[in-house]
Amino acid sequence: MKVAFQMDPIGGVNINADSTFRLAEEAQKRGWELFYYTPDKLAWKAGRVVATGSALEVRRVQGDHFTLGDAQELDLAEMDVVWLRQDPPFDMGYITTTHILEQISGKCLVVNDPFWVRNSPEKLLVLNFPDLTPPTLIARDLDALRAFKAEHGDIIVKPLYGNGGAGVFRLGPDDRNLASLHELFTSINREPLIAQKFLPAVSEGDKRVILVDGEPVGAINRVPQAGETRSNMHVGGKPVKVALTERDREICAAIGPLLRERGQVFVGIDVIGEWLTEINVTSPTGIQELERFDGINVAGQIWDAIDRRIAERG
Repeated sequence: MKVAFQMDPIGGVNINADSTFRLAEEAQKRGWELFYYTPDKLAWKAGRVVATGSALEVRRVQGDHFTLGDAQELDLAEMDVVWLRQDPPFDMGYITTTHILEQISGKCLVVNDPFWVRNSPEKLLVLNFPDLTPPTLIARDLDALRAFKAEHGDIIVKPLYGNGGAGVFRLGPDDRNLASLHELFTSINREPLIAQKFLPAVSEGDKRVILVDGEPVGAINRVPQAGETRSNMHVGGKPVKVALTERDREICAAIGPLLRERGQVFVGIDVIGEWLTEINVTSPTGIQELERFDGINVAGQIWDAIDRRIAERG
């Protein structure tokens, strides 16, 4: 197969943690051709979706982990698979790439499906499953946020389209900073905020469960540093081995059919205690940590699922 990766600059990836690198490594092992480009090099030109990039070869040597061929413009419809793998922010630039890639989704397999990536951002897709989530509010209005805090006392407030733990604040019962935070966020953009009831179980970890084509394949637990509320690995959360619980499987059984129907092949959900907090479809992580803990080939399972989807498409 011929595989294109739309991703952030490959020179900066951590080869021992980056999921996109692991997917490329597994594809190369299978003898497939790799093509790499960054989102700014994607274009729609005279009825074609093209990208300027290079043939890619990867190897597990930090600092010397890739080789690029000569720059060339490629018609992406000629690929078998195109991966949408750049990290958020989920802004209009990101959304525009999903519109462009949607133009070729009938000619090759775009993973994850760009239409549903655009319409299923991490903190909004969970709204389809209110019975699985903690009390949640999405609002820009300060009075609405104040009422939510008055009801629940201890809450988390964060940007609706943020990622990696950036801009996440815990406001306890005696905290008086909600208005100041609201002022700060609303001066930056016009988006609502998301607030959730604080879950004390986060001190024991924020579980990342990985689903492949709607089925759970395993989980890692991300434990926050001492004195820290956020457990994201981007901000120092420590990944540790953990098993799937019956509640995890119950959550996956509820959301899996929808993910599969919407072409979300590689998904990472976040579970704190008994509650689903996010469904990550844009650029989920955790493959390498799970492979090391459980001794399984998650990247291989993802490629097997893609193989099946291509076969089904004929």
